[in-house]
Amino acid sequence: MESPVFEEFDPASDCECPGCVHGRRILPQGPAGRPAAHRTVVVAAAASTVIGGAAVPALAAPQSAQRPGSPDVSAADEPDTPQGQRAPLHGPSAQTALPAAPTSTPATTRAEIINRAKTWVAAKVPYSMTAYWSDGYRQDCSGYVSMAWNLAGNEWTGSLGKYADKITKDELQPGDMLLFHNQSDPHAGSHVVLFGGWTDHTRTAYVAYEQTRPHTRRLNTPYAYWSDSSRYVPYRYKGVTSGTAGSEPDTAKPATPVATPFPGAAYFGPGANNAHVTRLGRMLVERGGARFYTVGPGPRWTEADRRATRAFQEAQGWRGAEADGLPGPVTWELLVTGRGKDVRAAAPGAGTPASPGVPGYPGRAFFRPGAHHDHVTVLGRQLVKKGFGRHYTTGPGPRWSEADRRNVEDFQRAQGWRGGAADGYPGPETWRRLFS
Repeated sequence: MESPVFEEFDPASDCECPGCVHGRRILPQGPAGRPAAHRTVVVAAAASTVIGGAAVPALAAPQSAQRPGSPDVSAADEPDTPQGQRAPLHGPSAQTALPAAPTSTPATTRAEIINRAKTWVAAKVPYSMTAYWSDGYRQDCSGYVSMAWNLAGNEWTGSLGKYADKITKDELQPGDMLLFHNQSDPHAGSHVVLFGGWTDHTRTAYVAYEQTRPHTRRLNTPYAYWSDSSRYVPYRYKGVTSGTAGSEPDTAKPATPVATPFPGAAYFGPGANNAHVTRLGRMLVERGGARFYTVGPGPRWTEADRRATRAFQEAQGWRGAEADGLPGPVTWELLVTGRGKDVRAAAPGAGTPASPGVPGYPGRAFFRPGAHHDHVTVLGRQLVKKGFGRHYTTGPGPRWSEADRRNVEDFQRAQGWRGGAADGYPGPETWRRLFS
């Protein structure tokens, strides 16, 4: 009888084909959840082949545990994330050497950290402890955090802590990390993830940005992790800089549910052409951004949309990457709900009125049901003067009424505004045009 034909190959540990799934079930598991054998032998013969005169019994396939990211993740899972050691950008063969000890902590903001983390999520960077992405960072968990923190080289779980300070769970903010370094066996369970924010008020789960097999992901994760939860330690990068007190980066999750949810960043920016751009522009116009538009707003994204969005973001006290002119979920929430600060009447940084002789806009809170003061009277009289007083049967007077709202709506529609930009409640741009 001819000997069976053998073929050897190195299977990818994250391959989901039936053969690899079966192999992971029947092979002994190593400490990190991987098959202990480094090579898999495939017999290209029928399962009933008799070797040495005795039949080889089939091995029973035990129930495999669910892996992180699957619909039902087992709490006993450990990340299958072996990692490389400290290395310069682009790897050990790079011309620039890595400092002998951690020294530099480049300044960065939380928004910048999260935005860098998102680039790998969007690119679905494959996991590897030996490969380096185009930005020079190693494609493993510690290389990912090194990239997000904009470090000078690739660190590992044994050195990342030197760039950060230990904090408590209650102090966690987007851009911080949760680190588990297994000192006794660094390649058995050691892992690090970026904290992206709590999923709800209970603080039992959070958004984790992490590099794991098969590629970078953003996933709601139980605190502190799927496995070894008690061994993960929160850290804050030493180089993180704070934004304006009281401001919230646009990468954060909206504090309250929004009636019209944020459609997603893909709907805004160069090349975008959709109804969401139109709505964004109209909301920005009503919040004081009309001076940026010579035509529109319309469905095609323009530089006017970017400048108006940036002006609104700067009005909230955001700077740098937090005010890049591209709307995020918090920008959208503030516009949809009418919260936050309006765009200044003049160019950003100037304190003079947009037009001489225009009385100062008192604020949106003065024009709401129940309002009663002289600003309502001034508004009503100007509406009548401009020919938009047809809904008044008496007055105008100091008490805000439905007649005031409908007259303001008529004026706004005469400007070509629709939807939320013509809701009958005067914003700074309505006020400026009405009194100019």
